[in-house]
Amino acid sequence: MQLRIEAVDLPGRSCPAAPGFPGYRNIHVAVQRRECPGELLDLQPGDAPSAAWTLECTASPAPGGIDVKGPYVQGRPGQRFVYLVWGAVDDGGAFTMFRRAKLMLDAVDARVAADAAAAGRLTARLGLTDAKGQPLCAAVRPPWVVWTAEGVAGG
Repeated sequence: MQLRIEAVDLPGRSCPAAPGFPGYRNIHVAVQRRECPGELLDLQPGDAPSAAWTLECTASPAPGGIDVKGPYVQGRPGQRFVYLVWGAVDDGGAFTMFRRAKLMLDAVDARVAADAAAAGRLTARLGLTDAKGQPLCAAVRPPWVVWTAEGVAGG
C-alpha cells in the first residue's frame, strides 16, 4: 500500500519571530525516516505552492482496523504516525530541524483504512500553515487532515 501526503498552504520561506517562536529563514519541510532523524524524504521549500510525498508501506489486519508499517512510519501499533519535519537550511545546505507535525494514523476512520488497504493507497490532504501563520506542528488529526482511500494507477 502507498501512503500519499498532499500538502498545500505552506507558510513561506521565512517566518518572523512571535511569542514562543524565534522565527526562521529558508524554511523547508520533509518526511522523516523512522530511527534515522537525519534522513529526510524529498525536502520541499516552505514557499512551494504545494508539496507531496508517496511512501511505500505495508498494511496488515489489526484489532480495530489495519496496521500500517514502513520506513517512514513511526510509533507502535495503534499509535502509528508520520513526521513532517520543519527546518531551516543554512547557506551550506545543512538542515536544522525546529518543529515537527505528526500525521496521526490512528485518526484514520477504520472504513477508510480498510478501503485504502484494498485499493492500494491512503491519501492525506492538509494545509501546512497553522492559525498563527507558522509551520503546522503537533499531532494532526481531522479536521486538519482529510484521509481518503484511492486506487493506485497501474496497480
